[in-house]
Amino acid sequence: MQVLLIEDDPSLAQGLKTSLKREGFIVNHLQLGRLAIESVATAAPDMVVLDLGLPDMDGQDVLRAIRKINAELPVLILTARSSLQDKVDGLDGGADDYLAKPFDTDELLARLRVFERRLSSLKHAELVVGTVAMDTKAQQVKVNGADLELSRREYMLLKTLMENVGRVQTRDSLETKLYSWGDEIASNAIEVHIHHLRKKLPEQFIRTVRGVGYTIKAL
Repeated sequence: MQVLLIEDDPSLAQGLKTSLKREGFIVNHLQLGRLAIESVATAAPDMVVLDLGLPDMDGQDVLRAIRKINAELPVLILTARSSLQDKVDGLDGGADDYLAKPFDTDELLARLRVFERRLSSLKHAELVVGTVAMDTKAQQVKVNGADLELSRREYMLLKTLMENVGRVQTRDSLETKLYSWGDEIASNAIEVHIHHLRKKLPEQFIRTVRGVGYTIKAL
């Protein structure tokens, strides 16, 4: 799951990125509201963690702009504004959840996992292509009924391909699903993940479209 963290405190943002990545989230960080709005409009993340006290604009205005772009995107407000009225305004303004600073990181993670479960339930709980079946709620994959062991990135890569059967996924688009901005990515990282997946999946399950990317054909 991709999290867009909109937070102007660099030290807090770095700590959150470390904690969220440890839990398997892909985290991208921005300090300015206008850049966050542009990012959501260009390529929406799976969820947003939004500070209200941003240097260029109020977070409530950012939230309203996000809601105009994407009414369903889960947004958690994370802010020092802790009065009851602030919370009511944030939730009435379109936030899905509200957590006041100072906060416990474990609580934030628990709330984001609620978002994650909600998103999984909205999508197909099971993806099936031929003999390969993926349970997105349990995050399990079976081939011919036998459990398949995958790394976190292998699972995310396979999930992206199975959610887009028949549509070619470019190398760049796959990288954005697997890595955060600023991560050091080997030039052949996607190819290596594809290679490992192919060794575990039926022959010709993942197909290369030369010069473009990868796809799974409908069977």
